[in-house]
Amino acid sequence: MITVRPSDLAREHGLSIQAVRNYERDGFLPPAERTPTGYRIYTEVHAVALRAYLGLVAAYGHATAGRIMNALHDDELDDALRIIDGGHGQLLRDRETLDSVRRAVKHLTAESHALADHAEDIDSRTIRELAHRLRLTPATLRNWESVGILAPARDPATGYRRYSASDVRDAELAHLLRRGGYPLEQIATVVQQIRNAGGTAALAAALDDWQRKLTAQGLAMLDAAGLLGNYMRLIDHAAPEPVSTSSAPVSRR
Repeated sequence: MITVRPSDLAREHGLSIQAVRNYERDGFLPPAERTPTGYRIYTEVHAVALRAYLGLVAAYGHATAGRIMNALHDDELDDALRIIDGGHGQLLRDRETLDSVRRAVKHLTAESHALADHAEDIDSRTIRELAHRLRLTPATLRNWESVGILAPARDPATGYRRYSASDVRDAELAHLLRRGGYPLEQIATVVQQIRNAGGTAALAAALDDWQRKLTAQGLAMLDAAGLLGNYMRLIDHAAPEPVSTSSAPVSRR
């Protein structure tokens, strides 16, 4: 197995040598063997693993990428695939929400009147039901209300918040833009625009920007899949042979 200097691993990706060591420490790279004097022995396996991990970071974020690599190195392939499936599922939900918002913008005025007439009967939800739907906490929804993103009605008998169909739409839009990195104040402005059926230029620009982000994420997932597939094939190939020899490749365990 060809050895690779730590500086070469780091330089390829514009990282520090310490970052590479940290990735190994956190289980994102396979453990490196050591020389008698304690220096790490990095190999082609580590180079490919690092490319795979950084590809996963671009596609899923640091935390999810780390969980995927940890699962692989713990021989939990199904867990790794389940995490990947979750990322693809979230991307699909984002696309569907974006499509629904675009449709709402296209027919904004008509839909706003229809929702105003029938919202309470069609899709009225409690704060816990809406939080569960969006996988958020009720505290997050209350915070969104405090900055003007949501404006739920109150049940006259109990005083509890009730979220109509239009409130659910506003919450889904806010959740989408929040994942896109938009600040709450900007989201409040966008939601007000779609709620008031006017001044949608900023909304259209925000949706176009998020569409580009979703496309970039989808392409990053394709790249990450290829890099991860290369790594998985390599570690299978690099696994120790049943009969030990002096030229056996470095173990991945």
